Amino acid sequence: MVALQESMDDADLERLRADLAERVGSTRSAGLVLDVSALDVMDSFSTRMLLGIVNVAELRGADAVIVGIQPDVAFAMVQLGITLEGVHTALDLEEGLVLLAQRRRKRAR
Repeated sequence: MVALQESMDDADLERLRADLAERVGSTRSAGLVLDVSALDVMDSFSTRMLLGIVNVAELRGADAVIVGIQPDVAFAMVQLGITLEGVHTALDLEEGLVLLAQRRRKRAR
């Protein structure tokens, strides 16, 4: 699980993406939960970085889910036409873990 901090700038997000790509592979992680509940803004760059993190994690063998998108953030994203197309999302950590477990069971079949 990775909790993004409100104070993260673009360079921090790029470092996080590179670090997670390495860690997912080196630890053979089965799942990744990205908690964005601390973010009160998600611009197009941060959204692209999150999409990149999810895609890299999945290419490295881990299921990924983003949790905790605040209502105001979701509303602003919709208004700006920013989407997380193809990315699994959940309301909170608990639902995110359930979603990851369901995806792993489905994949195992």
